[in-house]
Amino acid sequence: MPMHALGGTYVEGNYLQNKYEWKDTTGSWEERPGHFNDIWNYWSDDGIGYLEYLQDALDGIEFARGSPRSRWGSVRAAMGHPKPFDLKYVAVGNEDCGLFNYEGNYLKFHDAIRYAYPDIKIISNCDASTKPLNQPADLFDFHIYTNSNDMFSKSTQFDHTSRSGPKAFVSEYAVWREDAGNGSLLAAVAEAAFLIGLEKNSDAVEMVCYAPLFSNINDRRWVPDAIVFNSYQLYGTPSYWVQKLFIESSGATFLDSTLNTNSSNKLIASAIIWQNSTEKKNYLRVKVVNFGTTSETLIISINGLNSTLQQNYGIRGTVLTSTNVMDENSFSEPQKVVLQTNSPVKVGTSMDVILDPYLVISLDLLIS
Repeated sequence: MPMHALGGTYVEGNYLQNKYEWKDTTGSWEERPGHFNDIWNYWSDDGIGYLEYLQDALDGIEFARGSPRSRWGSVRAAMGHPKPFDLKYVAVGNEDCGLFNYEGNYLKFHDAIRYAYPDIKIISNCDASTKPLNQPADLFDFHIYTNSNDMFSKSTQFDHTSRSGPKAFVSEYAVWREDAGNGSLLAAVAEAAFLIGLEKNSDAVEMVCYAPLFSNINDRRWVPDAIVFNSYQLYGTPSYWVQKLFIESSGATFLDSTLNTNSSNKLIASAIIWQNSTEKKNYLRVKVVNFGTTSETLIISINGLNSTLQQNYGIRGTVLTSTNVMDENSFSEPQKVVLQTNSPVKVGTSMDVILDPYLVISLDLLIS
């Protein structure tokens, strides 16, 4: 049976009588009673159970982390998982900051979890990107769904976030509505700029994930999504391919670099050093987004790098673009807007890069 889930909103529900009871989602699938999802208005058979979702905080954490001899750890073990899960984070609520008594209830959950599991990082729903939190937390949750221009501008959202307070978990972000269509190039380019901003502020942003992930084309409750599927085929939206590009170099070393341009305020760039997981070789990667309507020429100079560029290797470029900003992928054209890798071009210490309108480009230079 088709089933959809949208993270925290799905788990919370609107009314107590329809809330997600994780204890009813353990054991044999055929014996689970299911429940009505009053957020998205469909019946869920709970075929996806606790292994994906968490509630009733302390019992739920014991299910994940407890010994196989504990009350709820034994239930996990009986389901084929005797080894405890590596649960490191717990979010209290979902988009609830500002609601009546959230902060008071949050403190009760925080104190109980901290006492029982002092190593677990607790995530608050309250935004601390522009002002300090008034409650204890290890991280704060940041959600953003907006148009493409605003998403591009949000690349500076964390530039002035306190480095002494909790770090950010950007757990939901996407360009939506008219600019997104069913998953457009325009949305993906703006989101790439936002991700470069997060990369630049990686000392203040601990984690990020796009939301939502999957959508069944026969029963779409939310648009856009990263991966669209039906009973026998699937494709990734342009936003999916942006994610793939950034995930590839996760855990890289960020370099302090400067983008000098007098012609446009629609460019953003970053430079990192990363290791290819298959080749085990180190690369300098320069990522650039042109969110403008005209082509730009960017001169990239490499100064002060404590490594030597391999002059005979050249540059390997990966590009995401298309002929129209609203181009989308589909079952009939699943590869219309995807990452395209160019052959290496040999260069010296400087390079001129032509940036077409609405483009994401990643340039890899082999270093020693």
